[in-house]
Amino acid sequence: MQGKIIKGIAGFYYVHVPDKGIYACKAKGIFRKENIKPLVGDNVDIEITHVKDFEGNIKTILPRRNELLRPAVANIDQALLIFAMTKPEPNFNLLDRFLIMMRQQGLECILCFNKSDLSDSAQKEYIAQIYKHSEYSSLFLSAEKKEGIDALAQKLYGKTTAVAGPSGVGKSSIINCLQKDKQMETGEISEKIARGKHTTRHSELITISGNTYIMDTPGFSALSLFSLEKEQLKDYYPEFASYESECHFLTCTHIHEPICGVREALTKGLISQIRYDNYAALYRELKEKEKRKY
Repeated sequence: MQGKIIKGIAGFYYVHVPDKGIYACKAKGIFRKENIKPLVGDNVDIEITHVKDFEGNIKTILPRRNELLRPAVANIDQALLIFAMTKPEPNFNLLDRFLIMMRQQGLECILCFNKSDLSDSAQKEYIAQIYKHSEYSSLFLSAEKKEGIDALAQKLYGKTTAVAGPSGVGKSSIINCLQKDKQMETGEISEKIARGKHTTRHSELITISGNTYIMDTPGFSALSLFSLEKEQLKDYYPEFASYESECHFLTCTHIHEPICGVREALTKGLISQIRYDNYAALYRELKEKEKRKY
């Protein structure tokens, strides 16, 4: 029987098998001998040891498509970044940091702006324009009014999605809305999972439908730019690429050079001023970081 590890606590791995339920499983000793640790998100083969109690053993870990270190999780397909349109106002510098972090880990991103019922069309258009020339798609919804949830569910369908964003933006409310039509699984999320729920902050996948999962990622709250060099930063702003051929210098940083295609595009409104200002601020931050190393 095949399933996906949705949580690991105290030596047990909880494996979701679509249309069957959640099984509390132990990993076979061979994994320890080979120094292989099962991860949340792993697709696994299991053997059932106790049918009634929903217990079993993990026999095989199927090949991983990817493996993230922070948090430790496997087979993530994409990232969903949730911010609020208001209360709190979106911090676009913080959002750009999230986008860079996800791109560093090879994840496509969906931008989601909640609380659209508390904002107006002008604010929506303002936010949309910021990312209009980037490769990121933006969704506007209201968890309170249950508006836009179906469009979001379509973006998530059949994938495993990491959810990130600051506090107070309604991540939990959105996750609850996505689960509104979900029937309780056979074997009920197990008392064993419930016992560990409030004593630790392990990564956990939440089942939305048969093969659709989301994961709240507290590990993404540490917003350092990893080992990124300042010269690499421009590669994380995809809207710059179309104009870099017009830069006089091949090594143009788009900060101070006299002939710069990116800054020229900025003056024409082809690149968002907010995105560029964030880029410049992060560039200076990385430059200062380099100085402190020496």
